[in-house]
Formats: sequence, structure tokens, C-alpha cells
Amino acid sequence: MNPVERAALYARMSRDLLAQKDEPLTLQRIVELAVRVVPGCDWAGISLRTQQSPATAAASTDDLVHRADQLQETLHEGPCYDTSVENETHIIRDTRLDRRWPEWSPRVADLGILSVLSVQLLGADGDLLGALNLYAREVDAFSRSDLDEAHLFAAHAGGAIQVNREVTGLREALRSRHLIGVAQGMLIQRYDLTLDQSFAVLSRHSQDSNIKLRDVAAQIVEGGRLLPQEDLLTAGESEMAN
Repeated sequence: MNPVERAALYARMSRDLLAQKDEPLTLQRIVELAVRVVPGCDWAGISLRTQQSPATAAASTDDLVHRADQLQETLHEGPCYDTSVENETHIIRDTRLDRRWPEWSPRVADLGILSVLSVQLLGADGDLLGALNLYAREVDAFSRSDLDEAHLFAAHAGGAIQVNREVTGLREALRSRHLIGVAQGMLIQRYDLTLDQSFAVLSRHSQDSNIKLRDVAAQIVEGGRLLPQEDLLTAGESEMAN
């Protein structure tokens, strides 16, 4: 593939990834494209850094990959686990002979995975998002040029994940603002409050019940649940006195 063809390929791929509507779809599309773009790759998976684990299995092209990624999360060892923790690329030429991950490597060799390449998924600001895990059924399946291709692909993939998260965050913020505004309107109409008083009532109820403000608003808007009069007076007494 010449430079012009490669540039066109990655331009199409970037548009494809940015067109996905949510993170799970974006992640699934990334692993599907990885198998097509990186030579030597038979299967692909993604492990993401989350609050629960530094390497949560998040997407895969095959159940075999999902099992291999989950094993790393369970055992706390493996090339992809270490990549997600250390921000380093790891490669296994033959899982039957590699001794760096003594529990994980022989178990994935039994699954039919003999070569592994794990590269970092980085956001545009350099934050480590997780690892792109490339697997092959052949020994020594990944060449130096494959490694370069994997890094280039991962750079585009990491950027797509970050953009998707930012867009999703904006959508959620707009939806939250809309819900809160509608809930305020319902409280204003029902209890004859001012705009400031209605927001103060929502905020105090959120604090007292330890429920997010957006969820309190959703209970009112989507569930038709208006606050009882006594709760309203307790929550908004000081604010309504001003």
C-alpha cells in the first residue's frame, strides 16, 4: 500500500469511527477494522481502564478473544494488562515459550493464540485509555512494519474513543439541563414557585436523598412523581423565605 492509498484508507476509517453513535459501537468497529488493517492479525480485542480494573475487556471480534482478555483481567497479568497499566507496547512471538506471564501465556496458547501484540490506546491529550490487543494463530505473526501499522491504527482509534466520549458527555449534559428545566417548570406550575425557588427545591432534595440532581428531575419528568408538600416545604423553606 503506497502512502496515498494509506492516507485514503485512514481517512475513510476515521469517518467510519466518528460516525458510530456510542462507545460500545465505536469499540466494536475498532476491533473489526483492526483485523482488516493490521497484517498478521487474526483476532482483536480492546481492554479499557475503568474504575473497576485497569484492563476491562470491552470489545472483541471473537469469543476466544474475550476469554483471553478476561483472563488477563482475572489473573492481573498479561501483555494487554501491562500495556494498560504501564503505557508500554508488548509483543509475544510464541505464547508457548514466553515466560513473562507464566499463568496467562500457556492458557491462551491452549486456546490457539500463539502471537500477541498489545499497543496503547491514547486520547488526543495523551491520557492512557487502555490497550488494543491483537492476536494471531501463527507463531511470530507480527513484523516490525505490522507494529508500526498497529501504532498508527491505535492512534486513530484512541482519538475516536475520546471524541465519542466528549460528544456523549455533551449530549448527556444537554439532556440533563433539559430534564432539570422541565422539572422546574412542573414544580413552578404545581407549587407556584419562582424559577430560583424551584431549582433550590430540586437541589436540596437531591442532597437530602443522596440522588443526583438529574435523576431527581427524571423522577419528576419521566415518572410523574411530584414532591410531597411536606418535603417541598422542608427542602425549600430557607430558599423560599428569601
